[in-house]
Amino acid sequence: MSTAPAVVLVGPMGVGKSTVGRLLAERLGLGYRDTDDDIVAAEGRTIAEIFVDEGEPAFRALEKHAVRTALAEHEGVLALGGGAILDPDTRALLSGHRVVYLSMDVEEAVRRTGLNVARPLLAVNPRKQWRELMEARRHLYEEVATAVVPTDGRDPEEVTQAALDALELKEA
Repeated sequence: MSTAPAVVLVGPMGVGKSTVGRLLAERLGLGYRDTDDDIVAAEGRTIAEIFVDEGEPAFRALEKHAVRTALAEHEGVLALGGGAILDPDTRALLSGHRVVYLSMDVEEAVRRTGLNVARPLLAVNPRKQWRELMEARRHLYEEVATAVVPTDGRDPEEVTQAALDALELKEA
């Protein structure tokens, strides 16, 4: 019998995938898994260290493997790293899954990520880089999404409820 996550969360860094993912898992009575955590555990170092030591292509290869494995193994709520949707094979694998795209605007992103947090892709001019990342990625998030849930001005509980409502899922 094949397994599949009940819900997959995608969206930019700092949008709250981990926080909302844990809340969703709790409310649905399921386990929670984050592919970024899987990579850190497997590699024994932070994502920022992997970026610095080996570069983005090496990290993306690890990420692709982590996503493929988690999609095959995990039956609960799964959060993907912000750039996981860049890979066409990963986007294809997400087809047929319940995918929630957590969206936010740049001002909310600045407020949440702080601008001084260890985000390797936002090292210089974070606002400009975040806008550019979103211009490159927004359509990809939308392509894989079953539902889009805006997070701006909402606390994690409100976002969690909006995701449950959007997917028409009942709490455990």
